[in-house]
Amino acid sequence: MVYGLLLLNILFLVAGQIVWKMGLAQQGGLQLHNLLSVLFSPLILLGIAFYGIATVLWLFVLSRLPLSIAYPLQSLAYVFGLLAALYLFGEVIPVNRWLGAGIIILGVMVITLK
Repeated sequence: MVYGLLLLNILFLVAGQIVWKMGLAQQGGLQLHNLLSVLFSPLILLGIAFYGIATVLWLFVLSRLPLSIAYPLQSLAYVFGLLAALYLFGEVIPVNRWLGAGIIILGVMVITLK
């Protein structure tokens, strides 16, 4: 159950980053002249809501898992973010980033060994 909550936490974190990226693209990036427009755009606000949900989930996770397990497992957000960059934004992912993602996955596997 707690690992399911952690996975939801990670997914909401990544979803927040995705909608922020989309919101910034929609607004033409963040500049001084459009600061308020960006901050109050629907996608940016949605990302903030996703981060709020992720934070509540994180509090549940922290109340049930040691920080030394929960926090390293949350690094899977980087791997999901890399996949989102590839599939949603068409970013070209160089080999060194794939290797880094693989190292993160191996680290998560080591941490979860009993």
